Amino acid sequence: MKEQETTFQERIDRGEIIEPRDWMPEKYRNTNIRQIAQHAHSEIVGMLPEGNWITRAPSLRRKVALLAKVQDEAGHGLYLYSAAETLGISRDELVEQLHAGKAKYSSIFNYPTLSWADIGAIGWLVDGAAIVNQVMLTRTSYGPYARAMVRICKEESFHQRQGYEIMLTLCRGTEVQKQMAQDALNRWWWPSLMMFGPPDAQSTHTEQSMKWRIKRKTNDELRQYFVDMTVPQAEVLGITIPDLELKWNEETKHYDFGEIDWDEFWQVVKGNGPCNKQRLNARVTAWENGAWVREAAVAHAEKLAKKELAEAV
Repeated sequence: MKEQETTFQERIDRGEIIEPRDWMPEKYRNTNIRQIAQHAHSEIVGMLPEGNWITRAPSLRRKVALLAKVQDEAGHGLYLYSAAETLGISRDELVEQLHAGKAKYSSIFNYPTLSWADIGAIGWLVDGAAIVNQVMLTRTSYGPYARAMVRICKEESFHQRQGYEIMLTLCRGTEVQKQMAQDALNRWWWPSLMMFGPPDAQSTHTEQSMKWRIKRKTNDELRQYFVDMTVPQAEVLGITIPDLELKWNEETKHYDFGEIDWDEFWQVVKGNGPCNKQRLNARVTAWENGAWVREAAVAHAEKLAKKELAEAV
């Protein structure tokens, strides 16, 4: 086993891609399952805050764009569940873990969307943060995950531009509309920074994931990149990031920013956020109400298979 692990690490160090039938340490397999599943669950649960606004979008154009975005998120979840299945775990098992509260998803989706500006802030900040993280994952060491991320990143870039355009429209509108945008930024800024996970010093997975090249950048590195990217965008919008400690550091060539409320982060992760119970209940209800669709699809597939077998005979 030790020799196999050494050979495996040498392949990783050479930058080789690991495929489903390749030998891999069980911990590598489980780490990928955990990360891919958490990502898939986040895409599925992430449909809920925005789906809430489809019927209330301010124009037909906005409605169509939001519908397309929510549909994309569903597709992302399916890509990722498929990638996780190549590691030997079933989709049903993954869904059961989510519904039982055993599996995690991104903490950001446990916050409410209170106004239409929130949809813009989610697109700009949440999808912007997702892109920063996910572009790195197009070069992750596990092949099915990396390939799924290529298409996902292309679609996420559309989502980010859509959100920023909503914010720009609001900021160029009336004073009330601009204040809506500012209020949304105030509420979504810090949760967006939490999306990258705990600080490196507190992360239990980062070091090993970096060694296996499952992750290419640490949580803190990705968070810093996101801040550096987003501050100039806020300046263009003419709204203020809610951080009194935010300032450009000439020595590091990065923005310094204030301390994140990690107590809040861990409370949300543990299930005590504003919408944790609401989100999970919505997913469980949707799964139960959709049971007849899954059963009908299986019955139809079995009928077709029997027909094809009979014709072959």
